[in-house]
Amino acid sequence: MNNSAVNTGRVLWAGLRALLVLTVICGVLYPLAVTGIAQAAFPGRANGSEVKDASGKVVGSELIGQTYEDLRWFQPRPSNGLGANSVNTRYRLILSGATNRSGDNADLIAWVKDAKAAVIKDNSVNGYTVKPSDVPADAVTSSGSGLDPHISPEYAKLQIHRVAEKNHLTVARVDRLVADHTDGRILGFVGEPRVNVLRLNIALKALTAGQ
Repeated sequence: MNNSAVNTGRVLWAGLRALLVLTVICGVLYPLAVTGIAQAAFPGRANGSEVKDASGKVVGSELIGQTYEDLRWFQPRPSNGLGANSVNTRYRLILSGATNRSGDNADLIAWVKDAKAAVIKDNSVNGYTVKPSDVPADAVTSSGSGLDPHISPEYAKLQIHRVAEKNHLTVARVDRLVADHTDGRILGFVGEPRVNVLRLNIALKALTAGQ
């Protein structure tokens, strides 16, 4: 056997050994270590930030929005990213993404106008009329991902009278429910105050069940 063949064999064997070692380290040991640390230190986040209802059933993730067809529930931001599909039906999600339309796009303007009209119509009830100036931006626009689970406190408060009427609750009680589920800025200065719609509706369900 000549030296060239021997050298080639040594290089191939060294490469194979490196492949096996790195596969075990990077493909087995490292993922197991990261998973173990995550499960020990942040089990909730490691498992997808799952949210459970009063019965202990997992009903979604606090990081992903959901649709609510019945107007007795608080509504999320409008989004093409929420709905049914044949790929992932567990939480009725479809692929995320923004509209990619500019602010002067005719379709986007029409969508916003239609959404605003719907918000005014749906939330104007006996003794309470929503004015166009009352409608916040997040009530008529989707987030960049299309899957934002939060709404602004302003949008949540705009829905209080409708939710109270349809669930036979007092406005004051629903207003207190919204206040209890409004999160402030992170560390007091990062981001904006927000309301997680899923957690709010779970609390609403528990409240109406106890009537």
